[in-house]
Amino acid sequence: MGESVDAMEEDIGTSSKGEKLPNGLDMEIDFDDDDDDDDDDVDFMDLTTSLRDLGEGFLKDFCKKAATLFFNEYGLISHQINSYNDFIHNGLQKAFDSFGELIVEPGYDPSKKGENEWRYASVRFGKVSLDKPSFWAGSDGIEHNMLPRHARLQNMTYSSRMKVNVSVEVYTQKVVRSDKFKTGKDQFVDKVVLSTDNRDIIIGRMPVMVKSDLCWMKTVEKGDCDFDHGGYFLIKGAEKVFIAQEQICLKRLWISNAQGWTVAYKSEIKRNRLIVRLVGLSKDDSIKGEKKGLIVYFMSTEIPLWILFFALGIRSDKEVVDLIDYNTENASIMNIFFASIHDSDEKCEWFRSERTALNYVIKQIQGTRFPPEETEDFVSLYLFPSLHSPRQKARFLGYMVKCLLQAYSGQRKCDNRDSFRNKRFELAAELLERELKVHIAHARRRMAKALQKDLYGDRDVRPIEHYLDASIITNGLSRAFSTGAWSHPFKRMERISGVVANLGRANPLQTMVDLRKTRQQVQYTGKVGDARYPHPSHWGRVCFLSTPDGENCGLVKNLAATGLVSTNISEPLVDKLFDCGMEKLVDDTHTKLDRKFRVFLNGEWVGVCEDSHLFVSELRHLRQRKRLPQQVEIKRDEQQREVRIYSDAGRILRPLLVVKNLTKIKAFKGENYTFHSLLDKGIVEFVGTEEEEDCSTAWGVKFLLAGADGKKSLKYTHCELDMSFLLGLSCGIIPFANHDHARRVLYQAQKHSQQAIGFSTTNPNIRVDTLSHQLHYPQRPLFRTVTSDCLGKAGYQRGHNGMLPKPELYNGQNAIVAVNVHLGYNQEDSLVMNRSSLERGMFRSEHIRSYKADVDNKELLDKRRKFDDPVNFGKIQSKFGRVDSLDDDGFPFIGANLQSGDIVIGRCSESGVDHSMKLKHTERGMVQKVVLSSNDEGKNFAVVSLRQVRSPCLGDKFSSMHGQKGVLGFLESQENFPFTIQGIVPDIVINPHAFPSRQTPGQLLEAALGKGIACGGSLRYATPFSTLSVEAITDQLHRAGFSRWGNERVYNGRTGEMVRSLIFMGPTFYQRLIHMAEDKVKFRNTGPVHPLTRQPVADRKRFGGIKFGEMERDCLIAHGASANLHERLFTLSDSSQMHICQKCKNVANVIQRGVPGGRKIRGPYCRVCESVDDIVRVNVPYGAKLLCQELFSMGINLKFETRLC
Repeated sequence: MGESVDAMEEDIGTSSKGEKLPNGLDMEIDFDDDDDDDDDDVDFMDLTTSLRDLGEGFLKDFCKKAATLFFNEYGLISHQINSYNDFIHNGLQKAFDSFGELIVEPGYDPSKKGENEWRYASVRFGKVSLDKPSFWAGSDGIEHNMLPRHARLQNMTYSSRMKVNVSVEVYTQKVVRSDKFKTGKDQFVDKVVLSTDNRDIIIGRMPVMVKSDLCWMKTVEKGDCDFDHGGYFLIKGAEKVFIAQEQICLKRLWISNAQGWTVAYKSEIKRNRLIVRLVGLSKDDSIKGEKKGLIVYFMSTEIPLWILFFALGIRSDKEVVDLIDYNTENASIMNIFFASIHDSDEKCEWFRSERTALNYVIKQIQGTRFPPEETEDFVSLYLFPSLHSPRQKARFLGYMVKCLLQAYSGQRKCDNRDSFRNKRFELAAELLERELKVHIAHARRRMAKALQKDLYGDRDVRPIEHYLDASIITNGLSRAFSTGAWSHPFKRMERISGVVANLGRANPLQTMVDLRKTRQQVQYTGKVGDARYPHPSHWGRVCFLSTPDGENCGLVKNLAATGLVSTNISEPLVDKLFDCGMEKLVDDTHTKLDRKFRVFLNGEWVGVCEDSHLFVSELRHLRQRKRLPQQVEIKRDEQQREVRIYSDAGRILRPLLVVKNLTKIKAFKGENYTFHSLLDKGIVEFVGTEEEEDCSTAWGVKFLLAGADGKKSLKYTHCELDMSFLLGLSCGIIPFANHDHARRVLYQAQKHSQQAIGFSTTNPNIRVDTLSHQLHYPQRPLFRTVTSDCLGKAGYQRGHNGMLPKPELYNGQNAIVAVNVHLGYNQEDSLVMNRSSLERGMFRSEHIRSYKADVDNKELLDKRRKFDDPVNFGKIQSKFGRVDSLDDDGFPFIGANLQSGDIVIGRCSESGVDHSMKLKHTERGMVQKVVLSSNDEGKNFAVVSLRQVRSPCLGDKFSSMHGQKGVLGFLESQENFPFTIQGIVPDIVINPHAFPSRQTPGQLLEAALGKGIACGGSLRYATPFSTLSVEAITDQLHRAGFSRWGNERVYNGRTGEMVRSLIFMGPTFYQRLIHMAEDKVKFRNTGPVHPLTRQPVADRKRFGGIKFGEMERDCLIAHGASANLHERLFTLSDSSQMHICQKCKNVANVIQRGVPGGRKIRGPYCRVCESVDDIVRVNVPYGAKLLCQELFSMGINLKFETRLC
């Protein structure tokens, strides 16, 4: 990095982090290594030469092998499972421990006191344990292991019992007199214990993540489904998944200028938070250029900075200024100091005596709404609790002020909210702990109320399980998962959405993408500043393309392929820091730190170090030697003179090759090795966001070797495994993605790949999804990408060491695609398809829809209550549907062909009332399976699955892997298609106009490469950012005997004549999407109407109408199609008639009235004019008639003008 390079090469070769730091130092940290390797102290050119000896091909293969080992070790969803495992091993106990002792006081009702003293109770939680999931079944009530498939099929929650040790102590209090000379008090309150109880009780059920340490599926050899990697929960039979939540990091000083200059010490505990703010001290707001002073906000109160310093034991103003240790020659800074001293003098006279300042602080804090219970110790307890001595606290406060003044004078940047160094991801551990605490607090409050009643004199205190309601926690967690409304991170009693989502099961890729989603919560979607834009710190951690379009654009992201979220490291690290040369923080205020670096561990100041280079290299060396955990992040900040070390959860790490240790891979030649062995040797290391700022990262192996051929090379410290790992999973498998317009790649990654019909599961027999799709003949694409290869497994026969690419990520088929205009039937993105190909089974798929119905379980409910008219499954002659296909038990037989209007599940009550379930309009199919089961809520339920085989028809949606979506516009017979000299007929013909404006040459390259591969070519990779050159692809085609540019001479199928123009043709991977014409088509002449307005009902399944709105009406008016408009909005909608009296212009009602002669006649009669003359019948919409009547009921009468026409 320190040597001059070609500008172009620098542009290509370094990552966004490989720039010179503002202090002008080159960050070429040469780490010492105690290994007995001779390669450690070679200079960079020698290193490049030794890498060249290994060869570019060998190094590329090694990178691929390392990436494969990474995915084998960590998988794609390890962040979900690791976080949940951390929660059940550590976080759960921490959540219960955070609730201290609960003292339940008596109700103090004198009428219920009795003769005894007032009784008190104290309740304390102890050790928590979790059982593996189980459920009770059968009449004899045997406990069975609950597997995920049981929960899925029986609509149960996959959860485990949570037991906690609760100790209860009941006691009375007596005032006891004592000897004042011995104890210093006349009297004190003594506790007389009446009874103690200690027992383990079930406090609720905790949902279990599939494939976590608690799950049965972790230890089995073969799981339910080959594509299922776990990472989700089963709540009432539905699959739910956590979306990682981006939150601001609380473990660092936060400098901002959003609402005035502030520096904040943030903490998870509210009482420990402290903010130093630079404020105007003028009484009059209108004065410009007012004097600015420093105020501290601590424990809901304002304290002038100088007073707090003196309360911490500082003796003089000079000591304070020395502690702040900032440039005193700057006049504006000195003015701030003077203004702060004057402000402190005004607020508290004689504050320079230590006791006065401390008393002022105590008085201010105790004057708040919720003062702390401790009287004088709260400064040592709550102010920087990790530092024990007041002088150390004063030193930290001085450092905070220094940071603030540096930012104010422009020598330090404010912290950026959007940088990943300032963010942490909340996953299962943090989210479950937060939600669980809410419900434990609720259960404790309820327990205290119930227990209080039994503390009166004449009542007995029963065992604690009578008061602790386990259903509060069970139901609370279940409700939070089901509704998705999760407790807010910092606002009590508020809930947020977007934390839990249903797991998409359209295809395995969608499932995987849903498990790797992240979300940033914002208050107002309109005002988010730069939060939606890609940030340089996203590089390699979050995919910069996979984001939805619409209101969540840029807020919902996806992890990059090798992104790994850190878990909490519980082992203490401070002793190891001292071993590496860190010094303790001095316990005085006069020692100057001079040029020493401050050392921060997770935001807490733990010490200082003299030689930061040596200290950091020692730490990194320990990390490479496994003496420090691999996930620890070490950052040396030269500008701020800080060393920051992080071991907390929620940081995104990514694996990078360490260049100086790359020569060690010679030792691995020809032997099997694991990813951990690469980590242990220091060949690969996990790099965090902040640490990467110190790295110079090569984009690939070829950039490392660039300097060996005489040119000067940059001094790289790290190297990417592959450039395509910067992208997310759904982007990294798109061929030639770097050749396409970003918007098209986004469409494919976010929409089309997740809507493609594939093979969603290998266990369809033990699943009952509401709607599932399955492609009959899914294929792998011809091309390969590094991402799909590294995720694959060795699946070939013996003697072949190739990788079998992960097939389930691709959902579609290879079709021969010609780019041509075919009789105008493929205008505007529509496709023309070969009818014969479809008859041979191309894109044929199966659609299974399940219908569920339940009845009450009589065996369980007999014990509780009797029902007047219980409902059971059974066949009954129904008045509203056909029951021909039903057996006597009320279910259709397997293979029955059901049509719209048939009864699918028969139910009837004992009194004969029909409760059957009918197939709605457009629903039909063959019965695939019938499942009868019961759940744990006393319900028997049945599921009937209907199967439909669908071959593509006009209007079905298809898409290539380049965002080129289109609907099927015409089915052409094979004999009418153009054919090549070899007799090849295309399966799909797309319009050439699809390419220029969309800018997707990637599809043409894919077709050309696929053609070469199909003819036996050896060049197969279409990995983004390392794709083959156009020359290599064209040469491969040429060698196979085709035209270089993929064009073919074709003959007209209708006439047999040769077509003058050459047609581009080649195999392209196409996907069939779930949007099909059969599910969308909507037609109606007349049909069901709403009983109130008599207008057509909505909803396609109820044979409803389509809303014909004002804009559509305007179009018909513009066309002059008035008769059509009249028919649509009147005749086919709600035509009706009413009578109007032409004399008084009021509505004449049809009534029955008497006439002379004693007869009664029925007809229109005007009650205002009291006559039947001049009454006319008019046609009006029923909606207008209804409005007239509703207004009349409110006392408003409408008059109608009528005219003969």
